[in-house]
Amino acid sequence: MGNYRNRNRRDQNRASYTLPADVIEKGGEALVGAAENLGQKLARNLKTSQIRKVYGAVKKIQMSDEFRQNDLIMLKPKLAYAAARNAAVMDLKDALTQAIDKVGNDPQRFKNFVDFFEATLAYHKAAGGQD
Repeated sequence: MGNYRNRNRRDQNRASYTLPADVIEKGGEALVGAAENLGQKLARNLKTSQIRKVYGAVKKIQMSDEFRQNDLIMLKPKLAYAAARNAAVMDLKDALTQAIDKVGNDPQRFKNFVDFFEATLAYHKAAGGQD
């Protein structure tokens, strides 16, 4: 239990990732720039397989016949659980949680969210993110 307490204190002192404004609302260059920055940051500590677990859930939502906001919102507890198990997931959790909050019930914003996630994954791999 001591390791959990020490990790929990350390995580409370860390600065959380802040998603730049208008990334999900507008997409485009802001989206690509934010994805590049996040992907490079994640490449330092996070394995591709850890990102792909969440990415698979997002693609499943995208493939469904209609966009259901609740399915997307339910990714937030999964991200929180993954981050609690592995501190390297924290920046991804922070970014995607903020992005999910900005999607709302707007299908275009959901498309921008998926584009942001795909671009982040691509930049993570380009920056040398491990499998």
